[in-house]
Amino acid sequence: MVVSSAPGKVYLFGEHAVVYGEPAVPCAIERRARVTVEERDDGALRVHSTDLTLDGFTVEYEEATDASADVDVPEQLVEAAVGYVDAAAAQARDAADRPDAGFDITIESEIPLGAGLGSSAAVVVAGIDAATRELGVELSSREIAERAYRVEHEVQDGQASRADTFCSAVGGAVRVEGDDCQPIPDVPNLPFVIGYDGGAGDTGELVAGVRRLKEEYPFAADTVETIGDLVRQGERALETGDLEELGRLMDFNHGLLEALGVSSRSLDEMVWAARESDALGAKLTGAGGGGCIVVLDETEEARTALSYTPGCEETFRAELDTEGVRVEER
Repeated sequence: MVVSSAPGKVYLFGEHAVVYGEPAVPCAIERRARVTVEERDDGALRVHSTDLTLDGFTVEYEEATDASADVDVPEQLVEAAVGYVDAAAAQARDAADRPDAGFDITIESEIPLGAGLGSSAAVVVAGIDAATRELGVELSSREIAERAYRVEHEVQDGQASRADTFCSAVGGAVRVEGDDCQPIPDVPNLPFVIGYDGGAGDTGELVAGVRRLKEEYPFAADTVETIGDLVRQGERALETGDLEELGRLMDFNHGLLEALGVSSRSLDEMVWAARESDALGAKLTGAGGGGCIVVLDETEEARTALSYTPGCEETFRAELDTEGVRVEER
């Protein structure tokens, strides 16, 4: 039996634009998904999940399409979760050249599902690491990131970027531009506060909506390019450790994402509450439409303000996690 964990992430800058080859800077945060894998003798998969903002579920199946769950949760959520786990198991079998291997898989996560914090990427990264190790194969973090990206690309119908999976695999702050993924060295401590509205946007629909806007309106395409320019400016602020400039650029980035139609009333209310509490900056993180915002704040004032904001269900501090995927004690 092997237990591996991987961190979630927030986007400092660049979500949505990264889909079109513009750069993005995701940052790993100190909230993790833990995946326990034990090989079975019969070639089947048994998946048990807890704490994924569902009620927890257990699924036993031969193929993902034949899965049946003894749970009282929306079927589409179970199917989505099973799809990621099934594809991660397939990547582990391929890496170990063990096509008939079966697994008992248990998932425990501190990361809200579908909230823009990279829950699926963390589960896939940790799952591939644990399953390959259980089969006697150790992959580098970059190899895990590549295989995890293939999983997300498959499950998300080709609309995934490498940002989430690479960040979860290697940890810290990273720069992603197309296929080029690199850790950013010497990043200062980034005092993040997360506000969560308890919801989740439809990533596929939100990405498709931006694509439609970009194809219909030249100024929407210009907005996507502007986000890329903003990311490059933000990288310079990271190099100098200028947190005030990072905050200003985060505010600007949120405005651009709002113009592309991927924010929501609850996210905007949380962003404004954080700004009015004199946070350095605040923006949505991830696909949008609901879920989380990320705030740059060295005090507790933004977190206090968010806790009184209608629509905010949870707040927590989650500073930069410099460690990526790792093996936990068995």
